[in-house]
Amino acid sequence: MMIRLLTLLMCLGLCACGGSRYGSGIPESYDPLLDAALAECPRADSLRMLLRETPRAEREAMAFLIAWMPRGDRDTMRLGLLRENVTCAFRARERYAWTRALPDSVFLNDVLPYAVVDEVRDAWRADFLDRFAPCVEGCRTMREAAEAVNREIARRVGVEYNTLREKTNQSPAESMRQGMASCTGLSVLLVDALRAVGIPARFVGTAAWHDNRGNHSWTEVWCDGEWHFTEYNFVGFDRAWFLADAGQAIEGDREHAIYAVSFRPAGDWFPMVWSEDSREVHAVEVTRRYREVSRKLFDERLASGTHVPVTFTMYRNAAVEGTSAGRTPANVDVFCGTEQVGGGRTSGPQQDMNDALRFLLEKGSRCTFRYENARGELTEVTVEVGEEPLAVVGYME
Repeated sequence: MMIRLLTLLMCLGLCACGGSRYGSGIPESYDPLLDAALAECPRADSLRMLLRETPRAEREAMAFLIAWMPRGDRDTMRLGLLRENVTCAFRARERYAWTRALPDSVFLNDVLPYAVVDEVRDAWRADFLDRFAPCVEGCRTMREAAEAVNREIARRVGVEYNTLREKTNQSPAESMRQGMASCTGLSVLLVDALRAVGIPARFVGTAAWHDNRGNHSWTEVWCDGEWHFTEYNFVGFDRAWFLADAGQAIEGDREHAIYAVSFRPAGDWFPMVWSEDSREVHAVEVTRRYREVSRKLFDERLASGTHVPVTFTMYRNAAVEGTSAGRTPANVDVFCGTEQVGGGRTSGPQQDMNDALRFLLEKGSRCTFRYENARGELTEVTVEVGEEPLAVVGYME
């Protein structure tokens, strides 16, 4: 009898040794992470108490956030907001089959986080779960649900793109108060809306396109076991006006590469042009994948015979058309109907004459090239795309 009792005590002791010092439900591997995170935290005792008070099934999730959250958040973020975020994330996991089917690693890193980049920390998750749950009712797959949220998001939050927004990195509450946001703010909104209904999503972007036209941000959704890109105001997965530009991103170039945000460390950091010195937002470089997707789509469209190459060259005026010295750089956006299908920056006088701005446009479409002329006026050149390659010109004066 005594031998059995000793054996039982030894087994219990081994089990206890295999768990975390921070509470049951937390893997022991978190101990050094939490030790490091709390070592110099002024409210370490409060965070330890928060871990103990968190329901056992949610405790690893809370440990994940505390271990990897930026130090500023760890020291100052409202603990009630942190608790609400975890509770609502698990409410979505219980409600939606697509969330329950996720690997824990994806759920923790791409559904659970309370923030996207460095925006103000809002209590958005409960509100967004209520707002977007009706959108996904009846959806059978994560892809269907993601499409449904994106089709409805502009109407349900009342926010559109506008350069008059107060700042670049707006939180959901800040964008909704103004009814406007930058591409960064819109991407934050979409990531949070998707996460609210249990769909893994992450913020993606570049500090500058290859021709230095400026930065851009968008969203990726994890479904069917891989990441797919999209934008606020849904036009489809893996379709976007910027894909040709993304295909020219420069791998390994901090300014011209493409990065996807990660809550846990991923070996790199996201280049936030609105906070250039910050290194707190973790990221992974995804440039190569975008280059491959862009090239594949270009080749498929060219081979199918449905699209034709179109070039656009900007000259100072009609008198210097056709001369190298007469060319001038300008930002140009291309629209077919209301949908933007491309954009780029034209070549200047010092660049090769063959270095024209190129697009692959659908045959039979009516496309408009938009730019600001030398007087700052919005100018348009509209063409009918036929069966043969087309050369289009614009004038700054």
